[in-house]
Amino acid sequence: MDVVRSMESVEGACRAVMSMDMKVLKKDKDKVVFQLDGINPAVANMIRRFAMNHVPALAIEDVKIQKNSSALYDEMFAHRLGLIPLVTDLKSYTMKSECSCKDKGCAKCGLVLSLKAKGPGVVYAGEIKSNDPKVKPAEGKLPIVKLLQDQEVQVEMKAVLGRGKDHIKFSPGLVYYRGVPALKTASESNITACVEECNGLVAKKGGKLEVADPLKWNEAAEYICERHNVDVVNSREDFLFVVEPWGQLSAKEMVMKAVEVFDKKIGELAGLVKKTK
Repeated sequence: MDVVRSMESVEGACRAVMSMDMKVLKKDKDKVVFQLDGINPAVANMIRRFAMNHVPALAIEDVKIQKNSSALYDEMFAHRLGLIPLVTDLKSYTMKSECSCKDKGCAKCGLVLSLKAKGPGVVYAGEIKSNDPKVKPAEGKLPIVKLLQDQEVQVEMKAVLGRGKDHIKFSPGLVYYRGVPALKTASESNITACVEECNGLVAKKGGKLEVADPLKWNEAAEYICERHNVDVVNSREDFLFVVEPWGQLSAKEMVMKAVEVFDKKIGELAGLVKKTK
């Protein structure tokens, strides 16, 4: 009974995280920084690991090389193709192991791409043709191979959904986090020197110190604070997340899908535990 209650409480906590709104602090093409409050280190680490290792993404799995007169061996050429991030539409595709075709291969669990190029010149990822207009290389200017005069490549590829825990090519991006920093002063703290040396990263408010901009906070500023007897305390409830997608999915899709996958796994585990009563 205690195990079941534990599973149910974790499941409830996961649903609570799914209903939370992310407070986006910074957003640009290659990086998104957001803050999640009221969670704990275990949930924070779960989001990080599941976003990188359990969220599915499309990648080239099978390569049929029809022509390759470039300087690259077939194996190296195929390896480069496999590592090209592909824009992924999770609503249109499913894992091969979960597909109704029973791993035979169909349009729901895979798609065909092709590449044909002749030198001289550099072959870029944007030259890959896809049977699905929604799925294409995330970065068209990514170089694949350089061809000399009369050299050419012609390949047919198949992309499938996979997870980062099986191969890094399926991982949709990088995720890391840290607790929101707070400063704690004491009678022996040299507040004035700390503010001056931190060069705008630390602000004085009343008789206390606070981090002026958590996004710019770094280890150098932390070292300065400690040198002037100002303790840096990282929260264990409020966290800053940095998500750097590689193009397959957006940062929001990565995080929300990670929590969704975790919630599903916890539900399955809770069901199995109940059956053992």
